[in-house]
Amino acid sequence: MEHVPALDEDLKKTLGPATAKVLAEHLGLHTALDLLHHYPRRYAERGELTSLADLADQLDEHVTVVAQVADARLLTYQGGRGGGKRLEVTITDGSGRLQLVFFGSGVHKPHKDLLPGSRAMFAGKVSRFNHKLQLAHPAYEPLGRDADDTGGADAAAAFAGRLIPIYPACKQMESWKIAKCVDAVLPGVREAVDPLPATLREGRGLVPLTEALLKVHRPTTKADVEDARQRLKWDEAFVLQVALARRRHADSQLPAVPRRPRPGGLLDAFDAKLPFTLTEGQRTVSKEIFDDLATDHPMHRLLQGEVGSGKTMVALRAMLAVVDAGGQAAMLAPTEVLAQQHHRSITEMMGELAEGGLLGGSDQGTKVTLLTGSMGVPARRRALLDLVTGEAGIVIGTHALIEDKVQFHDLGLVVVDEQHRFGVEQRDALRSKGKQPPHLLVMTATPIPRTVAMTVFGDLETSVLDQLPAGRSPIATHVVPAKDKPHFLARAWERVREEVENGHQAYVVCPRIGDGEDEPKKKAAEEDGDKRPPLAVLEIADQLARGPLAGLSVEVLHGRMDPADKDAVMRRFAAGEVKVLVATTVIEVGVNVPNSTVMVIMDADRFGVSQLHQLRGRVGRGSAPGLCLLVSEMHEASPARARLAAVAATLDGFELSRIDLEQRREGDVLGQAQSGVRSSLRMLAVIEDEEVIAQAREEATRVVAEDPELEHLPGLRTALDALLDTEREQYLEKG
Repeated sequence: MEHVPALDEDLKKTLGPATAKVLAEHLGLHTALDLLHHYPRRYAERGELTSLADLADQLDEHVTVVAQVADARLLTYQGGRGGGKRLEVTITDGSGRLQLVFFGSGVHKPHKDLLPGSRAMFAGKVSRFNHKLQLAHPAYEPLGRDADDTGGADAAAAFAGRLIPIYPACKQMESWKIAKCVDAVLPGVREAVDPLPATLREGRGLVPLTEALLKVHRPTTKADVEDARQRLKWDEAFVLQVALARRRHADSQLPAVPRRPRPGGLLDAFDAKLPFTLTEGQRTVSKEIFDDLATDHPMHRLLQGEVGSGKTMVALRAMLAVVDAGGQAAMLAPTEVLAQQHHRSITEMMGELAEGGLLGGSDQGTKVTLLTGSMGVPARRRALLDLVTGEAGIVIGTHALIEDKVQFHDLGLVVVDEQHRFGVEQRDALRSKGKQPPHLLVMTATPIPRTVAMTVFGDLETSVLDQLPAGRSPIATHVVPAKDKPHFLARAWERVREEVENGHQAYVVCPRIGDGEDEPKKKAAEEDGDKRPPLAVLEIADQLARGPLAGLSVEVLHGRMDPADKDAVMRRFAAGEVKVLVATTVIEVGVNVPNSTVMVIMDADRFGVSQLHQLRGRVGRGSAPGLCLLVSEMHEASPARARLAAVAATLDGFELSRIDLEQRREGDVLGQAQSGVRSSLRMLAVIEDEEVIAQAREEATRVVAEDPELEHLPGLRTALDALLDTEREQYLEKG
């Protein structure tokens, strides 16, 4: 009797050590079950050829194509030791053509196999040579002279179906070899444990798991593929939703101190002195937060909103409410520049209310303390004392807040600004400082892939601010193609000079510092075959000061400067003494200088979509309109330029985060990685499958409410354990 591999068995037993090693190292596949969940990326139909025109977008990527040989030429060339042979094969899909090249002793076999008119699968890396696309030394698998001819007996056996599965592959293991490995473990699918409760599966008309796995790997019709995909998407969505629903269920069992603002207290005093009225959106979101704070289990809320929609104001009012109720509130900022900026703006907004306990301070006031890593010992000691005695109602800080020696009197609320800068561990460490779990409010300026995924999946309640406060100006964004049209770049610097002459200020952003310590970035770029390293702050500032912006006060700001120097530069820029600030992305979040109206982003193609949107939010914060210029040397047809065009086309951060997500693959929804190449979501696409996810969420909530420990659903428990290997479960818990 044949050996039926157990699904959790190491692939070494079934496939031998050499093959198993390649699968483990290059594709992350260790067991038969891993391999069964390595689904085909697409299917080629026998007799149907791959569209070769699409390969232009896949430069430098490993591809698999099915095509017909148009012609083959064996050339002899002089050079090296006595010259050599070169085989050039042209393949076609009926319209486009692609060149294949083989050299040296590697020419004989393909010369014999690849005869004009024959068909094969080819796999290799797409490169460009003499302005033409080519595959050098591709691996290939003949498919017989004709689609229906069984000339290649091996190939015919491996691809007996009409549909040929094309697997995500790598240089070390081509798609057709993966198909043979799958054949070896396929008999084991009969043992697969079905995670979906039978009632759910039947109610939704989904095929059983064993059938889905057979159909996804060896379909005979397109309908088979569709059945399998629907079923496997549900598995992923549902198991993940159950994980999140159990998380929410557990949270709702945790105790927390309800924090209700007292009438006539600090919050009322603050609202009374506001020089403007809150937007409708700010009022609605504040109410959602206050309702959460008043309950006796911890709030877990995500506050997301457009760049500049006034999230800080909403967060500050929540913090004041908690201080009113006798607790303390901590705001965690990702950088010192931002922590100082928040401290400055919050103290300014509160006025004498931020001087509780000081001469001239208000009776209702509290103390607002700053705690960062670079503070001197005396200042730090005083700050720590303010926290432990409860003298400081509000503390704003960086990672320094998380250190062991920081103790709070009664921590009631943690506000995390810019979620994507913080590891979950850090948020967690701060949350453990409360006597009971404090309430948690996470603010993010641009929704980012993992958050979007988590939000669409939702284990945080979400509040959205989508109105901009009155008096904000629109920002115009344009792409500046520096290579094709150098005069556009010259015009960009003229625009900067015009803005400064009109009394405004400008930012110039670069991807690199250029102080020698970022040599690795430079080297990586050079080794990567990039013609030049990313542009650097120090070099560009120097060129501008001596060239197009000569005579204007140009200064630099980057993360490796001494904190006191950074603060001094920011103060001079805010005061209008510095006209042009050349900086790295340290200015990305929270920096607020209403007089700056223009931003030039160099090498803009090296930044992500959300990051560009975030940077651009630094201009147009006053009454004068903002201008953002995205400078790039990338070719007009490149995917990078398409990303820049998307940013230029819309100011809607929610729309851009969707584009970001579609382009960057869903950051593994449960993993640390922001943007995962191998995501735990193999079938499910967060954007396209929102409906499946929403339905799965409802089902999961119902299942968990009835059976929180899943005692009656052993199949689901098993699937959950596999998904949440322990480190990911902790990650979810900390989130």
